Amino acid sequence: MTVQRADARRNYARILAVAEDEVAAHGADASLEQIARTASVGSATVRRHFPTRAALLEAVFRERIEALRVRAHELTGADDPRAALLEWLSALNAYAASARGLADAMASGGAADPDYAGGCATSLTEGLAPLVDRAVRAGAVAPDVTATDLVTLITGIALATEHHPTPASEADRLLGLAVAGISPTR
Repeated sequence: MTVQRADARRNYARILAVAEDEVAAHGADASLEQIARTASVGSATVRRHFPTRAALLEAVFRERIEALRVRAHELTGADDPRAALLEWLSALNAYAASARGLADAMASGGAADPDYAGGCATSLTEGLAPLVDRAVRAGAVAPDVTATDLVTLITGIALATEHHPTPASEADRLLGLAVAGISPTR
């Protein structure tokens, strides 16, 4: 483990705070140069801490993604596997609809930078997989549905609703339609 100097830690924290504001305002296309200027660092300093845009976006969303992973783990013991899965999907859907740039980060899934370990979609998929497996075993979800499918679905909903006048309500509506589609036929 590499120990960062105090000034490097301060720069990282300042860059991340500015990036959070810029991504909230401008989405995944937030200007890295503007982030550097606002954080009072050079663009090389931004690149040193965040070698790619995907790495920066992942850092911006890391805390909330981790909270969603923890919630998925908590829900794996719920009595009703379908309700647990739908609760978690609704939470991800609500966050993805409200967090500008998250859908782009989920869409990249680390593919834009294969050397960068991590990625929003990968973290979410790993957290979701046990919930999906449990719901499939209970017959609450069609057997061919995967965690990757559902993260991709939420990503698509977030991308489709990002510029909608009411993204949260439209995302909820679209998730409802999708849930009917992933349900097993009776």
